[in-house]
Amino acid sequence: MIARRAIQEAPVLPDQAAYHAQQAAETALKAFLSLSGTPFSKTHDLVLLASMGQEQAPGFDQFVAAAQLLTPYATQFRYPGSPIELEVAEA
Repeated sequence: MIARRAIQEAPVLPDQAAYHAQQAAETALKAFLSLSGTPFSKTHDLVLLASMGQEQAPGFDQFVAAAQLLTPYATQFRYPGSPIELEVAEA
């Protein structure tokens, strides 16, 4: 919800949209792993988490590409002078 608002309402904040999308995906993956009883370490690596999910549910392979795209946004925008500048279309 907040990710969508960050690109639909002024001021437009594509970096915040990407960050919150990553956080939502991370929370969902960790919730799935917790529910399935799969232990995981503290990480923001969505590829790792999605791979762990694949072991529990083969359909998780569809999430790996999204995980690769979203993982960098866990930390890239948390500090001023971010190395990545996003356009609204990318977010």
